[in-house]
Amino acid sequence: MPKRNLKEKVESIMLFTKFRLSVLVILSAVSGYLFVGGSNLLELIYLFIGGFLVTAASNGSNQICERDLDALMKRTEKRPLPIGTLSLKEAYVIVLISLIFGLLILYLINIYSLLLGIIAYVIYVFLYTPMKSRSPWAVFIGAIPGAIPPMLGAIAYTNDFGLIPGILFFVQFTWQFPHFWAIAWVCYDDYKLAGFNLLPSKKGKSKNSAYQMVIWSIALIPFSLLPWVIGVSGLLSMIIATFLGIVFFYYAYRLLLTCEDKDARKLMFASFIYLPIIQFSYVLDRNLDMIESFLQINKI
Repeated sequence: MPKRNLKEKVESIMLFTKFRLSVLVILSAVSGYLFVGGSNLLELIYLFIGGFLVTAASNGSNQICERDLDALMKRTEKRPLPIGTLSLKEAYVIVLISLIFGLLILYLINIYSLLLGIIAYVIYVFLYTPMKSRSPWAVFIGAIPGAIPPMLGAIAYTNDFGLIPGILFFVQFTWQFPHFWAIAWVCYDDYKLAGFNLLPSKKGKSKNSAYQMVIWSIALIPFSLLPWVIGVSGLLSMIIATFLGIVFFYYAYRLLLTCEDKDARKLMFASFIYLPIIQFSYVLDRNLDMIESFLQINKI
């Protein structure tokens, strides 16, 4: 392995742990924490760092398991393990340190946060990752740890598996199917090089696959309105959720009509935009009164 400078090592570690994706995942957890009224700065820091480290360990473990398959696909062939900028020993050390410290930090919040961190890691690494090359059902399995972050954030504050954490879980769980299937459609040929077929239909890029994306995008609308239905969010988030849901459905329906890669790509990018907007609209709506009081007190 060629000798690397510090900058190259850091870049390799960031690629190995999918740094940007890990940050985005934890922002989802932060939105859940703020939505239920969490305001403890130290607790929020613990959630961000602990959640980030566990997510990084999950991503790194996935790359260790799939290092040979990653070398076969264009989108992953330049990851640190296939090209040798990280050794396998270094990869294991990074995963182990990230996982241990991440779980310990989550435990400082409460025991439920620790348990959710463990569950997310185990399902993602030991169920979802090996199933990817065997069955499209891997997407369903992967959607479980993928939907844990906002629930984790809520429970970090409430210390209780209540209705609101459950709703936040199901919004993100439902969103993941059109989101991930759109990615699987765009990357279909590349995935085939590694033996992955993650679209819901055996025929791959077909009307049947697109139809199922439409069904899940429709299901996302009532799920996203549940906070408003039970009275924990207001009119603002209801309007935003409805608008975003209709737009998201439109892109899924366009794909059903055309079955073209360009429309799958539009749906994929729409899914990237949808989730942070809907989650932080909940936060903004729930805390609007508090924000208005703060502005009035400080005469801003």
